Amino acid sequence: MEHSPAMQASSALTLRVEGMDCGGCERKVESALGRLEGIEQVQASSVTGSVKIVPASQGSPNHETIERTLDELGYRVVPGDQRHQASDSPAPWWQTAKGRLVLVTGGLLALAFILRMTFPALGNWPFVAATVVGLVPIIKGAWGALKMRNPFTIEMLMSIAALGALAIDAAAEAAVVVFLFAVGELLEGVAASRARRSISALADLAPSTARLIDEQGTREVSASSLTPGQRVMIRPGDRVPCDGRILAGTSELDESPVNGESVPRTRSVDDEVLAGTVNLNAALEVEVTRGAEDNTIARVIRLVEEAQAAKAPVARFIDRFAYYYMPAVVGLALLMAVVPPLASSMAWSESIYRALALLLIACPCALVISTPAAIAAGLSAGARRGLLIKGGAVLEQLGKLRLVALDKTGTLTVGAPRVTDVADWTGEHGEHEVLRLAAAMEQDSSHPIARAILEHTQQQGLTLPRVSESRAVAGRGIAARVEGRELGLVPPHHLLDRGLLDDRQSEQVNALEEAGKSLAVLMEGERPLGLIAVRDEPRADAREGLAALSRLGVQAVMLSGDNVRTARAIGDSLGIEAHGKLMPEDKARHIRDWQAAGRGPIGKVGDGINDAPALASADVGIAMGGGTDVALETADAALLKNRVTGIAELIDLSRATLNNVKTNVALALGLKAIFLATTALGFTGMWIAVMADTGATVLVTLNAMRLLGYRFSPVQAPAVAQPAAAAS
Repeated sequence: MEHSPAMQASSALTLRVEGMDCGGCERKVESALGRLEGIEQVQASSVTGSVKIVPASQGSPNHETIERTLDELGYRVVPGDQRHQASDSPAPWWQTAKGRLVLVTGGLLALAFILRMTFPALGNWPFVAATVVGLVPIIKGAWGALKMRNPFTIEMLMSIAALGALAIDAAAEAAVVVFLFAVGELLEGVAASRARRSISALADLAPSTARLIDEQGTREVSASSLTPGQRVMIRPGDRVPCDGRILAGTSELDESPVNGESVPRTRSVDDEVLAGTVNLNAALEVEVTRGAEDNTIARVIRLVEEAQAAKAPVARFIDRFAYYYMPAVVGLALLMAVVPPLASSMAWSESIYRALALLLIACPCALVISTPAAIAAGLSAGARRGLLIKGGAVLEQLGKLRLVALDKTGTLTVGAPRVTDVADWTGEHGEHEVLRLAAAMEQDSSHPIARAILEHTQQQGLTLPRVSESRAVAGRGIAARVEGRELGLVPPHHLLDRGLLDDRQSEQVNALEEAGKSLAVLMEGERPLGLIAVRDEPRADAREGLAALSRLGVQAVMLSGDNVRTARAIGDSLGIEAHGKLMPEDKARHIRDWQAAGRGPIGKVGDGINDAPALASADVGIAMGGGTDVALETADAALLKNRVTGIAELIDLSRATLNNVKTNVALALGLKAIFLATTALGFTGMWIAVMADTGATVLVTLNAMRLLGYRFSPVQAPAVAQPAAAAS
């Protein structure tokens, strides 16, 4: 069934369900609960082990009826107080219902073989007993689905096949079939549990306790009880228990558990910290800014679960295929049972046996699980590496991108200007003296250029002199008395207009401005002493990230609100097409024009705020950011690493996932085709059919789980990422 955005409504009820491990389980649950009164929509996810129910506008669902219906289908609703325990510490396989069924049916099958060898006179009765005992829970599930008007289930096919085998005196094979079916169900459950643990492992990143600071001193409390405004102490070696802001202390934090960034970051007063990161050096006092239910870890888990529950287009196609495939197979089996005896000399027992085997091999479990298992593993692998993808549809579309439009400031560049050039025009004191005098006049300013000059001065270890009579000159920079000298720091165009720069100085000014840099000239009276140039420089990984995109066959284009000269200078330095002086609506228009010209599908990368129109216009919107609300909620995907290389990782992960899906579908359909033919011709029997179906299901699941170990391995980036394309 199709699911609307209403699935995300706050009124939706989400239940954790045990035993729902495959696509067939999903369809049974959706079909049964969808018919209950007071329910508008149902979305079941075997990957997350959850069922989301949207109540009808008139009336509300009865919880007891829902639980009773699920119980009749063979599933159990996990009580609310057991959900965390269930997700974090799953029971060993032998303690689960499916595990116990394997042990019972296996034991009875072994006993039946022993009894027949010891007491031949008993005949097939030990196998009949083993079959009947093992069939009880299977028939219960089939009967529950039948009452909900859903006859085409794996349990129904298995019941028909086993009972039919008993009827034609093939009791030994019936017992083997029931045992192998139980093993297959158990293996599906183990594989699904492993996929779910990839989500619960995220929850383990946040500690269970925190050291709260209050009037009573410092005491240990549950991390889940923290509320915004409280203060906590984080000791060296501790995991950060909350999202917060540092009130006191400076320390390095290992943020790799949250965003995959391998290099520790230094954080000090007023810097934000994220739950799940590790404090390395010194004690920090932190103010809680988000409660446990809304911190970075919780939001990432919520997004991943929602994404895994959302089916990709290819998964929806497989579901629709299976919906028609099952009745067709039952019809084919009926023909196999009836036609050969009437049209040839084949015995009825032989034709019925082949028909029953055909029913077993035709079960679509492997086909149905092939896509959601791979997509779930891909989404989990991305989340563990700081790549958040909102659903299978987005994951599928990412791999098809052919053009990516990137914002400049904060995406391709560091987002703050830095000093790039210092020139001493007098040749008397050197560049450090020019920098020291300029920084002295800027030390009380909050202007971005002033901050860049001051930061560069600190990096050079220079001591600033005293300043007096500091003043701003409207439109002409600043002036002050420094060490008894009347100095000024002014934009160069005022000096060019007045002819105060010689030819050499004018050439240098023009060259630096052509490179997109902002300039300030140090003056003493009307004598120019030197020059300082600043620019928002490309990120350290920008060239590597763009090179990785180029190797994937994806063109990168820069869209910037900065002036055309600056945008072109950054674009030329990175080797990409650049467009400047763009308003937000202009960026969106460029993307629509490119889509109309057939250059898509197109991705847009930005900060998620002023790029919102462009993010919405693109086929896939990707937000750069360290876990901010906008980065997590505005776009289709978010890069917690905040690195340009993450864009190529997203695309490569998508392509790896889609290749995995294609492999899984090929395996599932290929094995089905082979054994359908051999079964119809009588070469393979019932227990081989069950082994083939179970083996295919386990095989595609294990193949999908390989994605959990996904690694992006970029080749050494070339000096220039890609040639600049002609402006469109």
